[in-house]
Amino acid sequence: LALRFSGVSVCVLGLFICLFFHFYAGICSALKLTVPSHTIHGIEGQPLHLSVDYNFNATASEIQIIWLFERSQSNPKYVLGSVNQRVVPDLEYQDKFTLIPPNASLRINPLHLSDEGNYIVKVNVRGNGTIAASQKIQVAVDVPVSKPTVRTEPSSGVVEYVGNITLKCTVDRGTRVVYQWMKNGKRLHAGPNYTFSSNNATLLIVPVVKEDIGNYSCLVSNPVSAMESEIIAPTIYYGPYGLKVKSDKGLNIGTVFTVDMGEVVLFDCSADSNPPNTYLWIQRDDNTTQVIKYGPHLEVVSDKVAQKTVDYMCCAFNNVTGKRDQTHFTVVVMSVGLEKLAQKGKSLSSLAVITGISLFLILAMTFLFLWKRYQPHKGMAKYFARHYFPSSYYISFLIFVLPLGHESASDDFGIYEFITFPDLTSGSRVSNQSVPGPDFVAGQDMLSTVYEVIQHIPEQPQQDHQQSSNIALNENSH
Repeated sequence: LALRFSGVSVCVLGLFICLFFHFYAGICSALKLTVPSHTIHGIEGQPLHLSVDYNFNATASEIQIIWLFERSQSNPKYVLGSVNQRVVPDLEYQDKFTLIPPNASLRINPLHLSDEGNYIVKVNVRGNGTIAASQKIQVAVDVPVSKPTVRTEPSSGVVEYVGNITLKCTVDRGTRVVYQWMKNGKRLHAGPNYTFSSNNATLLIVPVVKEDIGNYSCLVSNPVSAMESEIIAPTIYYGPYGLKVKSDKGLNIGTVFTVDMGEVVLFDCSADSNPPNTYLWIQRDDNTTQVIKYGPHLEVVSDKVAQKTVDYMCCAFNNVTGKRDQTHFTVVVMSVGLEKLAQKGKSLSSLAVITGISLFLILAMTFLFLWKRYQPHKGMAKYFARHYFPSSYYISFLIFVLPLGHESASDDFGIYEFITFPDLTSGSRVSNQSVPGPDFVAGQDMLSTVYEVIQHIPEQPQQDHQQSSNIALNENSH
């Protein structure tokens, strides 16, 4: 019984081993087909090559290749086949399809729109056994696009904020056409005033504004081609905008033009507008106005102007949009040379200005430094009083110089001495030398005056105002 069970176990084990080796051999000898994984796009009238590779690891006695064609919602149809590279075509497609050995590639020539669909390839290999594999390839047939044309409606142009513009793009040939609008070479996307049709073939601009002016084009494409239309620029009427007046001479500051007497000045009036504006010049004199010229230019002869200051006005009209604008300016006639002086002052270089400011700051800081340095010394004021002021100027010195010595006037009360001695060169002038030293010549006349400055505060508020501000000066002459 034990032997019987042992024999059964050995048989079962052998069976598993045989199945394993058979499965392993099937895997090793499996047939592999390599085909394009994406849709193949062909051009109508051109040949199309469908590349197919196959490989296997087994001894083959016979290899069979079959190609089938399947349209949408139809059964596959035999195209051609081969056994060991002997091709057996279908009589209906005998010259259209070609098998390219040694692989299973297929050539379709020429390609028509009716050839669009799925192509199925099957490979059977017979050896110790039979192995097979199949794959499907999707083929799309396209017609190249022709050059598109763009039409504008209305073609006569529109007024901004009033009219709308429709741009339509059309092509004569092409399949699976994709439309894309371009403005000034860049792709145009939907916006507040840009609307596209479902297939992007039509562009609607509502409302039209000045910023919509530009070069528009239509780019059409499909998987096998691309073409761009001619540039078209829709006509948009707008303006006037930015009205301004310029002159070829004189000095212009804001709306005032200063000119020299005797000059002939040409004024130019301009504004952004389509179509071009109609210009009108008006001269305002007192409370009256008068039209003096039509056109964008006005010539003013300054010596023929009755007044030195004249007011003018330039008006611009757009006859299509119905809009207008105006600007006022004043012409001031000056004597010859004033304008040039103003221009020179205006043209002063920034370097000169910076240099002047720097020198001023340096001098001011130097003066401030010296003033702070000598401010506490009352003797300095006394020195100048003694040697540089005659007695006739001494009262002025007391009034105007001494208070500058200190921040508080109370520091200036005290005793001052004024000394004078004759000048050898001129008896009427005071010497500018220093105080005499030891080598002073004896017997030379020298005058000395001592002043005492005291503060007086009145005791009674009824005292005279003049007495409350007196400074007592006691003099001792030697």
